[in-house]
Amino acid sequence: MKQKTRSEIALEDTWDLTTIYKNEHDFLLEYQKLEQSLDNLLKYKGRLLESGKTLLEFLELSDNYERKLYKLYYYAHLSFDADTTNDKARELTGMVSNLMITYSSLLAFVNPELLKGNYKKIEKFYQEEPKLLKYKFNLEELYRYKKHTLSEKEEKILSTLQEALSASENIYESLTDSDLTFGTITVDSVEQEFTESNYTIFIESKDRKVRKEAFEILYNTYNKFSHTIADTFRFNVETNSKIAKLKKYDNAISSSLYNDNISIDVYNNLIKTVRDNLDVLYDYYDLKKEVLGLDELHLYDIYVSMVDDSSKKYSFEEAKNIVLEALKVLGDDYQAKLNRAFDERFIDKYNNKGKRGGAYSSGFYDTNPFILLNYEGSYNDVTTLAHELGHSMHTLYSCANNPYNTSSYQIFVAEVASTVNELLLVKYLLKKTDKKEEKLFLLNKLLELFKGTIFRQTMFAEFEKDMYEDHEKGQVLTSEYLSSKYYDLVKTYFGPRVYVDELIKYEWMRIPHFYYNFYVYKYAIGLSSACKIVHDIEKEGEVAVQRYLEFLKSGGSMYPSDELKLSDVDISNKKFIEDAISFFKETIDEFRRTYRK
Repeated sequence: MKQKTRSEIALEDTWDLTTIYKNEHDFLLEYQKLEQSLDNLLKYKGRLLESGKTLLEFLELSDNYERKLYKLYYYAHLSFDADTTNDKARELTGMVSNLMITYSSLLAFVNPELLKGNYKKIEKFYQEEPKLLKYKFNLEELYRYKKHTLSEKEEKILSTLQEALSASENIYESLTDSDLTFGTITVDSVEQEFTESNYTIFIESKDRKVRKEAFEILYNTYNKFSHTIADTFRFNVETNSKIAKLKKYDNAISSSLYNDNISIDVYNNLIKTVRDNLDVLYDYYDLKKEVLGLDELHLYDIYVSMVDDSSKKYSFEEAKNIVLEALKVLGDDYQAKLNRAFDERFIDKYNNKGKRGGAYSSGFYDTNPFILLNYEGSYNDVTTLAHELGHSMHTLYSCANNPYNTSSYQIFVAEVASTVNELLLVKYLLKKTDKKEEKLFLLNKLLELFKGTIFRQTMFAEFEKDMYEDHEKGQVLTSEYLSSKYYDLVKTYFGPRVYVDELIKYEWMRIPHFYYNFYVYKYAIGLSSACKIVHDIEKEGEVAVQRYLEFLKSGGSMYPSDELKLSDVDISNKKFIEDAISFFKETIDEFRRTYRK
């Protein structure tokens, strides 16, 4: 079927960007006014510590400009993502990008100037000008970095070198996205092009020969570039480690965790707790081996589904109703906000020519939290709708209950709300069905989520931490060393009853998250947190719901660990991770019982 153009999509199936600007003319008027007035920020250069009144004036002015700038940004980027063939939308996006660079450059004086003083002076300003207290958390956060901030000259040098310092990631992306070629694979006597993106199709094939061949093609190809990729990884480790030392952090991981004010104990507790419960993961692989009817489970077998994908299709209206019903447990106010998303056209539903792929929720204080979908009616599309609505509801609650300056929640907690919705959806559907195959399908989806998020991401987190520590001890991170260490770790995580094919030792080379600097552990913490929240809602009802809503309302008004405590999740305590793993175990047992009936 021919792909529709943007103009052929029904208006009610698109997002309503007129709630941001009525038209391009209004966008351009706002753009011109802002462009002409940004220099007003420089009037405060050298005066920020003059008085509480002056500092308040500046912060309110910069917030005002930033809000206008982000309105322009969201209108442009959403217009472009809806149709990337639209040259006008591309032009608007470029204009806003340039204006953002200008804005950032104009504000370059702010942090160094404020940090020349000390926080005690700011505390006196609160007494002089009580309205400044609304910025208390932001200012505390800024001054928290004082001991890790270099001189103005040194910071400027680092800023100038930022592109060069990011070279490892950029080179890795260029190599793996553009230059790496994998040849072809033969499936059903037909030769097909093999790429990193379509690897998933082949490794999930029911034909074991196809899975094995795909596995070998992928990792043999990466092995050919092992020295280059090892160099990009090593240089990234060296760069982050040296910058951390320059800024007076103990090490690179401390520097990374400092951004969220997270203790290293949280990271270490996750690894230890998962390692202490690897027997549960081993049981999952025993189950998979049984269901697939294999004498020996290889690593090229682990991604094939234990059940056939559901052929059931859901219209968008059906998906909407299922999600609304599944999330009724979150109360009337949450339900009303969900209905706003549908009634006020937050959602761009279907694919069209030139539309950005995938799905996301995007918006801020002065716009609706819009959702981009490419809905086709599969079960995964229904879960994606629930997932993205979780993000959008989080944004609505955050923005409605905070001033602009503390309305944006941190990435650390961003996936909690979306995963809560996913878990509530699958639990709702499990309760509604008495069909064996449908139940096995849903349970399998849960098992894959836990295996891939808690266990796999923790394995990545452990490898990354180990390699940084080895580097700091003087170990040269050669391709042979990295591959050997990764192979040993994989054998630990898969256990003695899975055949760990040697080619897997090259898998670390294809993980782009290793260039995101200690990011992957957040996935495991997020899912474990969501499990605790959902469990409490099921057990305690309204009391737990209200705790969860308080978490959603907190926005960026406190540190992530404190926000999660509002919902009774204590990430300093390993119990919430153990409970999530227990839920994984219960799901394995339920799948096994259902399968054997």
